[in-house]
This record gives sequence, C-alpha cells and structure tokens, in this order.
Amino acid sequence: MSLTVRPAVPDDAPAICELLNAIDVIEIGRPETDLHEVRDDLGHPGVDLAKDSWLAYEDGRLVCYGLMWDDSGDERIGMDHYLLPGSAAAGVRLFELMEGRAAERARANGAGRAVVHMHLNTEPTLDTAVIEARDWRRVRRYQVMTRDVAALGAAPTPPPGVRVRDCTAEADRRVAYELCELTFADHFDHRPRGYEEWLEHQGGDRIDWSLVWIAAAEGIGDAAVLIGGNERESMGWIPNLGVVKDARGRGIGGFLLRHAFHAFAGRGRETVGLGVDTENATGALKLYEANGMRLHFAVDTWELIVPV
Repeated sequence: MSLTVRPAVPDDAPAICELLNAIDVIEIGRPETDLHEVRDDLGHPGVDLAKDSWLAYEDGRLVCYGLMWDDSGDERIGMDHYLLPGSAAAGVRLFELMEGRAAERARANGAGRAVVHMHLNTEPTLDTAVIEARDWRRVRRYQVMTRDVAALGAAPTPPPGVRVRDCTAEADRRVAYELCELTFADHFDHRPRGYEEWLEHQGGDRIDWSLVWIAAAEGIGDAAVLIGGNERESMGWIPNLGVVKDARGRGIGGFLLRHAFHAFAGRGRETVGLGVDTENATGALKLYEANGMRLHFAVDTWELIVPV
C-alpha cells in the first residue's frame, strides 16, 4: 500500500468535508460537517496551509486529515486530526509530523514547550491506545446537547426586572462581545480575543445579529448574552450563553435559552444544539438538562506536552 502526504489547499475543502462526514456517520450516526466550516478552518488566520495542514492518501484515497493553528502566540497550540478506520499507519504518520510542527510553532513564539490540545469523539475512529502510547492524555470532556423545538408551548416571559433585546445595533454588538469575554474569562481553554478577532471567530459577515440577544437586569445592567447561529444544515446552534456572576441564579440563562428555542422554531428549525464543558463550574450542564436538552454525543480534549 502506497502512503503519500501533502499539505492542503483551499480547493481541497469539498474532499475534506466528505472525509469528515464519513467519520461523522461512523462516530455519531449522521453527517454533520458543513462545507463552510471546513473552508473557515482552512482560512484560519493562525494557519499556514503549507506548514500547518496535512492530507494523507493510501493508494490515492484520502484517509486522514490534520490541521494545526496557533491563537495564543505562546505555548498553547490547537490541532484537529481525523482518520478513517483501518488506516492506522497514516494516522501515526500525521501525528509524527504534527507533533514536530507544534514544537516549531511554540519555539517560534519563544515558549519553552508546546501544550497541544485536540478534540476527539469519546468513541473515535482512532484507536486511542496509539496516542496514549505517545503520551497524550484526556484532560476535559464536552457534551453536544440537543433539543427538539418543533412543538413548543407558549413563548417564555422574562424574569421580573429583566429586559431582552437583539443585537442589530452596532453598539449592542460590542456589548455582546464584552459580555462573552467577561462571562467566559474563567472557562477552561478560553483565550481572550479582540473585537475584530471575536467577530471573525463567530462567523464574520455571516453572523445573524437577530439571533444574538442581550438581557439587562434591574440593578445590574447588561447581565447576559446568548449567541445563536442558523448556518448549520443539521440544526440551529448556540455557540455561547453567558451570565455575569452577580446575575446568576435569577433564571436569566434559562429564559434566554427558551427564548432562543422559540426563535429557531419560528425559522422552521426542528432541533437546536450546543456544546457544554461537563466540568463547567457555573452549573451549565444542569441548566441545559433542566430545559429539555439531552446528550447527542461527547468529545474529549486530549493534551500533549511537547518539549521545545
């Protein structure tokens, strides 16, 4: 069997998307990767495709894809690694190349080590014994949770003293950004972003600001934000829901969640999903469960420390 590896180019996006959806079917039962997500990844400002992307082929068939990025400017390096079953040699080869590249990137940042993070499905196509032997270890678990919103009851009313508004005004968009940065500042793996970078991370020109809401609480002011997105083919998506510390326990997060459910249902969506850190100290997992969301699938964050 012939194994070849080359960098990706933007025109590879459809083939990569097909590979990722084939892996989705194996891991979660249905394809859920959209082409625009792959194109966004390949165009990530922290990626040099010639050095930070890898496509592995067995006898001309794409079997493995890797991508690496550096948002931190320090030791933290992010990477994705996707592998079809039965292609272990290709997977190992990409790990060798990617781990070496992580050390290069951290060294260029002046760091003394690379701390590499990668997400894998809890039941991945990859044999995790392979990466455990390479000193990777699990450090976190996230759940993707979903809820059927096709048949909801009456629209929710806000808690007493709470007002909600969308973010169609530019000034409110900056408030949404500030609330996201504030409420996620203590979360695992959070990295502060400037406004323009945050906008790009949220989808840039594709952001639907009518699906972004701010809740203001009497005596506190702007206290919570929910970011919604309607781009995914499979479901409506909530990338962020945050409530400032002084406003927690007043029902604001649950109200915003139910408000979003009704908004997505009004746009013809049947399902809404989001991701949650199972060790989130704010009790987010219980909040989502209390509002009818259930486990769709889970992913683990794996970490590797690479000396520089």
